[in-house]
Amino acid sequence: MKFQAPQYFWLLWLVAGVVIFSIYVTRAKRKVLLRFAESALLEKITSKVSRSAQRLKWMLVILGLTMAVLALVRPQWGYHWEEVKQKGVDIIVAIDTSASMLARDASTGDDLSRLDRAKREIRDLLHLLRGDRIGLVAFAGSAFVECPLTLDYSAAAIFLDDIDTDLIPVKGTDLAQALRTSLKAFKGGASESKAIILITDGEDNSGQALKAAQEAKRAGVKVFAVGIGKPEGAPIPLAGGGFKKNSRGEMVISKLDETTLQKIALTTGGKYVRSVSGDIDLIAIYNRGIKATLKDKELTSTRRKIWEQRFQWLIAVAILALAIEPFVPERRRS
Repeated sequence: MKFQAPQYFWLLWLVAGVVIFSIYVTRAKRKVLLRFAESALLEKITSKVSRSAQRLKWMLVILGLTMAVLALVRPQWGYHWEEVKQKGVDIIVAIDTSASMLARDASTGDDLSRLDRAKREIRDLLHLLRGDRIGLVAFAGSAFVECPLTLDYSAAAIFLDDIDTDLIPVKGTDLAQALRTSLKAFKGGASESKAIILITDGEDNSGQALKAAQEAKRAGVKVFAVGIGKPEGAPIPLAGGGFKKNSRGEMVISKLDETTLQKIALTTGGKYVRSVSGDIDLIAIYNRGIKATLKDKELTSTRRKIWEQRFQWLIAVAILALAIEPFVPERRRS
């Protein structure tokens, strides 16, 4: 036996209060009557009043309240097993961790870096998921699987927190490697149930991004690209202060390359959006892109113990007791 809402047990103190109140009222009433008549005369005057009936009426009220409280705590006993099939799609989120993602042009007021904005987008996505598996791929000059495909969104959030620009020692941005590593992260299953979300500023140093996009197309995997940053670009801050400069001493400006990302998405049949502060780009990608165009597959099948609810009987007793109480006469019949 178990209780679904044990927090309501405290209401039994109210029932105890009603019991104490009933005792007090009964004694107080008798004391008031004794002011107007002696005990022997009082017994004669009230001979037709049934004390047992009065006690019964109070007992019915207390019983009804007790059963109502016990119904609120939702007692459960007995159970049956139910097979639960979970359906969804597989989503790999590839997130850029190159130094250019430190540029602060990803939100209004320039208070967030591109990487911070990307991680916030992914956290929002984790709240949107409905039975889908998600995995994380971190990439810069190389790429690796940070979090394998999982239904445990809390675990994915922990892996996400560990992602930063120092995670990958190989510098640069290799979009082709990001796509290929993401494709390898999928393990079997139907191709129409797989999607890659590529979050980056789009600056590709490999020059092989479109070729990798063709490979994703042949595998039947759609790529949904999210561009982080602004086309006019922003300087890249350094850990010790100041901004990154090239060999000629000129400040390096990292610009969002939307053209490459648009071509990747178009090649695979996906969609491209630019991340703008306050925009709901990942909601649009998930609801109107991934869930609208991909086919859910069965990801897992488990047996779940379903407890039987028994509060209905308690409610029935409570209603019956409270319904009978007004019809119990306090006076004996002549």
